[in-house]
Amino acid sequence: MGNLAEAVAPLRVNTPLRIEVTDDARTQIAAAVAWWAKNRPDAPGAILEDLDRTLGFLCVQPTMGARARRATLSGVRRVTLSRIRYYLYYRVVDDVLQVLALWHTSRDLGPSL
Repeated sequence: MGNLAEAVAPLRVNTPLRIEVTDDARTQIAAAVAWWAKNRPDAPGAILEDLDRTLGFLCVQPTMGARARRATLSGVRRVTLSRIRYYLYYRVVDDVLQVLALWHTSRDLGPSL
């Protein structure tokens, strides 16, 4: 069993990034939460649940999202929240994960970033 312990890579834990939500993203999240609560009574808290879970991952693994192609800001990434069908746009600046937008996947173009 000693050889197995030597063969396993050491555990690396990233220091979690602080999360900041821009005013635009905060407005988009509030609108999505209100719509979802009214129109999806079987899962009224799904938006906040999925955001909370995803932000938990992103603040320690911020590169897990794909690079956003149409953003003019540098370093913007996008992750898909499949259950609720939204994209979450974000970027990392220093030790901060900036949440930039929450955008429904059915909308044609992404947000102006």
